[in-house]
Amino acid sequence: MESLGEYWKRFKTSSNQSVVLQVVNLGLLLSGALVAYKILSFITQAESPIVVVLSESMEPTIRRGDLLFLSNYKEPYTTGDIVVYLIPGREVPIVHRVVKVHDNETDSDPQILTKGDNNFADDIQLYEGRRWLTRDLIIGKAYLIVPYAGMLTIWLNDYPPLKFALLGSMSLFALLTD
Repeated sequence: MESLGEYWKRFKTSSNQSVVLQVVNLGLLLSGALVAYKILSFITQAESPIVVVLSESMEPTIRRGDLLFLSNYKEPYTTGDIVVYLIPGREVPIVHRVVKVHDNETDSDPQILTKGDNNFADDIQLYEGRRWLTRDLIIGKAYLIVPYAGMLTIWLNDYPPLKFALLGSMSLFALLTD
């Protein structure tokens, strides 16, 4: 196994063409991930097709760090669905369960009431003056839950030095490997 000093010597003696090629490969990898995310957004019709659960309000069903895959098709909501919604002016979306669906006869837009499984009260106080959630506030409905797959995201947000160390080491690895 080579030491960091040997890697550095090899890096300094490698041709500029090799370095440029490695930087381009890193850029292509990142671009490919972005394109895949955008394609998933288009297919699921959800602005954010993947979200990480940040709180314990849905425990024990959904835990902090679980990864949710969302869709936002124009299908009806039913009691028991898990939805992700965002109230204007808030930064973080909320992941909660539909506890009541109110079909308004004069409006085709369903109105729903949500609640976290681990909460005592429904979410009406979170709606900021609204009595119901409408489709325009809903980011999507969860169709797949991957337990703990989002923990890395939480750790990177909770410990910023870890984020910089990981990004720096990944970039260094990408530049130094052939």
